[in-house]
Parts: sequence; C-alpha cells; structure tokens
Amino acid sequence: MAGPGIHQFQNLTMQQVLAPQLQQSLHILQAPALELRNIVQQELQTNPVLEEEIGTFESEERAKDDREFEEEFERLAKLDEEWRDYMSQNVSYSSRNPEDEERRQFFFDSIASQETLQHHLWEQLNTADVSGSQREAAELIIGNIDDFGFLQGSLEEISQNTGHPLGELEEMLSLIQTFHPVGVGTRNLRECLLIQLRRLGKEHSLEYQIVDEYLEDLGRKRLPELARRLAVSVEQVQKAANFISTLDPKPGQIFTPDPNNYVLPDVSVDKVGDEYTVSLNSDQIPHLRISKTYKDLMTQGANGTDVRDYIREKIRSGKFLIKSIHQRQQTILNIANEIVKRQSEFLENGTAYLKPMTMVQIAEAVGVHETTVSRAISGKYMATPQGVFEMKYFFTPGYQTAAGAALSNTSVKEAISDMVRNEDARNPLSDKEIVDVLSDRGIPIARRTVAKYRAELNILPSNLRKQY
Repeated sequence: MAGPGIHQFQNLTMQQVLAPQLQQSLHILQAPALELRNIVQQELQTNPVLEEEIGTFESEERAKDDREFEEEFERLAKLDEEWRDYMSQNVSYSSRNPEDEERRQFFFDSIASQETLQHHLWEQLNTADVSGSQREAAELIIGNIDDFGFLQGSLEEISQNTGHPLGELEEMLSLIQTFHPVGVGTRNLRECLLIQLRRLGKEHSLEYQIVDEYLEDLGRKRLPELARRLAVSVEQVQKAANFISTLDPKPGQIFTPDPNNYVLPDVSVDKVGDEYTVSLNSDQIPHLRISKTYKDLMTQGANGTDVRDYIREKIRSGKFLIKSIHQRQQTILNIANEIVKRQSEFLENGTAYLKPMTMVQIAEAVGVHETTVSRAISGKYMATPQGVFEMKYFFTPGYQTAAGAALSNTSVKEAISDMVRNEDARNPLSDKEIVDVLSDRGIPIARRTVAKYRAELNILPSNLRKQY
C-alpha cells in the first residue's frame, strides 16, 4: 500500500516543481527584450549563483575559462585602485564647496517639466481680479475640467456637492472660458466651437449658424440638405465646413504629454550583397553564467547538507533560466529567418508585395507548435530596410489573384487606401466601385469585405467623403 502512495506523492512533487519552471520559460519566450532585461536583472539580485558575463550571448565557453576571468578581474581591480589613488590626490574634485552644491541644485531645480492644463489655468486665474470666494469657485471648476478641456458634470452638481452658490460658479465659468486655450471650460462640442468662432469675430457668419443650429447635420455631411435649409449654395456650405474643420474640438489636448513609446527591435534584417541577413539584438539582455565560487562550494565537504541543497537548487534554477533564454533567442531567430525567407519581395519593394503567411506554416517550417510561434512573436519587433514592424504584422491571410499569385490582406488594404487617397473628392469611390477596380486587377473580393477593410482603415463611406 505504501508504494503507490509514495509514487503519487513523487509525481505531485515533480508537477509542483516543473509547473513554475514551465511558466517561467513561457514568460521568457513571450517577453520583449526590455521586459526580459528586467527579468534577468531581478534574477541576478535574487539568485546568488548567477553572475553576468561580459561578452556576446554565444560565448559560453569563456565562462569555463577561469584563468582568463581571473586575469580580467585583477586588471580591473588594479585600474580601480589607480583611479582611487588619483581621486584621493585631487582635492578640488573630491570635495564640493557650498557654491558648487548651490549651482548643482539650481541646475536640477531648473529642469523643465511638462505643464498640465490645470496648472496653466491656475496661472491665468492668479492674474485675474477675483475675490477669495470667487477664486474658490473657479478652482472647483478647474478641478472638474478633463484633459480635453471640457467641464465634467454640471454646475448644479458642483453647487449641490460643495454648497457653493450657483450664480458665482456661473460667473467664474464665464471667466475661465476666456482663458487660453480657446474653448476650454465648455460643456460640449457645440459650445466649444462657438466660443472659438466668437473669438475670431465670426458671430454672424454662416459657420456660426451651422455650428449653432445644424451641427449634427454637419457631422453627417448632409451638405445639400444644409444648403436648402440655409438658402445658400452647396459650395458655400462646403467652404464653411472646411473652415469649421480647422477649429480645435479638444482644446486641452495640447497639454497632454505624448506617450514615450520606445520600441527596441529584437531582430534586425540587413541586406548584404544580394542576400538578407538576420541578427538578434541581444545587447540589452545580460549574459549569464553560474559562478565558479558556488561550484567550488558544492565540492567542499565542510559545508552542511542544507547549504549544499540550497546551492544545488539555486544552480539548477540558474541553469534553467540560462537555457530558457538561449531557447528563446534561438526560436525567435529561427522564426525571423523563415519570415525573411518568405517575405523577400516585401523587403525589396514594400507593403504591396507582402505575401500571405500563417503561423501554422512557420511552425511547420521551424519545427515548433503554432502556439510557440504566437508567443515568440508577441510584442517583438523587426527592423527591416522598409522600417520597423511588429513581427505579427507579417502574418496575414490573403487572396489568390486571377494570375495565380498570392496577395496578403495587408496588400489589399494598401491598395484600397491608395485608391481613396487618389480619388476625385467630388466623386468618391463607392465600395462597389472599389470592388470593380480590384476585380480588374485580378483580385476577387466581396463588397462586404471592402466595407470591413475600409472601416479598419478609418475611411468614411463615400457619401461622407464627398466634397462639394
């Protein structure tokens, strides 16, 4: 009876040990380069047997060369000692006087920071001639203005929640609506545009009347109907619509900082002669090895069982991490090589020559599962002669042209975008006309598919694209 129980316990223990390792391996495979760097840095801090190797990712043999490592360490130690001796003799550098510290602090205090919309409005409020109670009302309103410059909630709600007089709130809102940026503090798009038109001296213009009375019709591009209602020509309405489109529908957005989205390509593709070569950008990933010190501790009999077990576990964990990173790099490299092999025409000529390609095809060619390809390309970027692309960009189904050539969905979308970009604005192409043009080019496509692609490209229907 004891045998099966022990066997079941061992299986359960193995599952508990393997599960976290497998999760870590999948996490490493899926992590982009910068995230993987953070993972490795964290492991370096928590696993004492790991140390960073100076050199290339593939230079595992140098980790076994103890003599070379010791010579390098001694050389660096000597340089460090010489530098310290020099610095200790250079009194003017090693100590700062109060004036130096004051200049240094002034430098840091002078570093410019991104100004917010609220801060910009508060600065203008500080120059206004208002009483203490009015200032309090204005600050309540500014606190309820969103990043686009619109007032969130009604003045009645602010009054009820704070007990502040409604009349004073209305007075201060009128004041804030005179502030920069023009249109700030408004409650809706109509009010925002009307304030901008008034500031431009166009209170009695056709543009003002359209925004004030027919903004919804304008949004639906019902220009002929607007012309009839306003008893003017369609051309006049079109001209007014063009002017209205120059106004700012989100005046506060100029104070919204642009997100700093840094993309670090995991793979680079370069043309050498007539061939394209693929290389991994592994400079950002620390190169790891197991410290020889801890290997030696394992062989010393003086250490107790608990110490050896602890070191053994940490070495096993470190080796698994190193192996997982190596497998990640090799998998990404294999997939990238296969992409480049299949997309050479794209690399040479651009998006119009992107070929259909699926993860199943690449998985079969590389010898891994489809889910492995999906994880390996997740969040990864490839630098190519045509620009930097997310690796999943290259995976797209496609069409068989009349000539028998394969054409990707991305190429079809590019063709639709190009047709719309070069169409006659007075007579824009309908979805049916786009279908006919593509059919003439040998690309069979349904009308509903054109409508779907047009929506994905943020292209309006033909009736809303028409210019008069």
